[in-house]
Amino acid sequence: MPSSRDVVFVDGVRTPFGRSGPKGLYAETRADDMVVRVIRELIRRNPGLPPERVDEVAIAATTQIGDQGLTIGRSAAVLAGLPKTVPGYAIDRMCAGAMTAVTTVAGGIAFGAYDVAIAGGVEHMGRHPMGEGVDPNPRFLSEKLVDPSALVMGMTAENLHDRYPSISKERADAYAVLSQEKAAKAYADGKIQPDLVPTAIRTAEKGWGLAAEDEAPRPGTTMEALGALKTPFRPHGNVTAGNSSGINDGATGCIVAARDVAAELGLAPKMRLVSYAFAGVDPEVMGVGPIPSTERALRLAGLSIGDIGLFEINEAFAVQVLAFLEHFGLADDDQRVNPYGGAIAFGHPLASSGVRLMTQLARQFGERPDVRYGITTMCVGMGMGGTVIWENLA
Repeated sequence: MPSSRDVVFVDGVRTPFGRSGPKGLYAETRADDMVVRVIRELIRRNPGLPPERVDEVAIAATTQIGDQGLTIGRSAAVLAGLPKTVPGYAIDRMCAGAMTAVTTVAGGIAFGAYDVAIAGGVEHMGRHPMGEGVDPNPRFLSEKLVDPSALVMGMTAENLHDRYPSISKERADAYAVLSQEKAAKAYADGKIQPDLVPTAIRTAEKGWGLAAEDEAPRPGTTMEALGALKTPFRPHGNVTAGNSSGINDGATGCIVAARDVAAELGLAPKMRLVSYAFAGVDPEVMGVGPIPSTERALRLAGLSIGDIGLFEINEAFAVQVLAFLEHFGLADDDQRVNPYGGAIAFGHPLASSGVRLMTQLARQFGERPDVRYGITTMCVGMGMGGTVIWENLA
């Protein structure tokens, strides 16, 4: 029986994230073609990795129909030109799809079943809105298994404001302004561009174009502008389009490998997987999910929150990040949290976001050899949280 092996994150890339809808970057681009672009770029950027050495391709999508169906990990691998000997599969854990793709192949690598894998996610929310084609069992509501608000993410965020009365709309808006400012600075400083794959796009109206940067950020966002936005989920509520992530299209991918195999192939890993955990919470307050998943991941790693030098928290809603920070005694503007900004600025194409967090953390690790441990964490629809703890190899 093989003993468990160290698992490392070698490299990660993503398409620029677009706004969903008929005028968005990817309105007429297929979801599987976005994944193909990511896989090809990972192979191009890592010439030491022979394509036949990829043992698995795990790709997540929340809505697994149409161009996000057909076992997208396998179909995208074939479309990307990987040898037909490379298998693949699809994963669904809603927002934590790509995160789960990474932890799942990591388990296989640690066990010895794989040496190298590609993991990622895609969500084309313009083509496939969240909840398209689903048929929730009537027992959820008739037997009061979940609150009726559990299936509407914005309402779960309003519920979180109820649970944390100290988190006001003003605090949420201030956090959103900070996220936009950090993202604008990260772009200006050239921190985001190295991990973006310029992606060819085409529309019947305009012909060919190139998606080279994220479409969602709104630099120059002010408290005044956010204060004027409607609260669609509740009259006089707290949750607005400005203090939430958008509805987006995009794909992400990364190479995960056994540490010894990465060395053998001359690959330069950026971080080592220390521990991971997923946890369930009441679906109507799904935003608190990262709290128990992080507590569990820390416990498994034998670490405390004080050991963590960088945090990448997916910003589905400002309130959900603030609840996490409040629980762990961190300030709203803690410099260790999302230094490049987060999903409020970049967008959140559901199943793809987990690997964006990892790619940004890996880039920050390279700049911060003084930091040993970092966390990627996110809340997950239907009442879950996911957390991965990483060690800096810089």
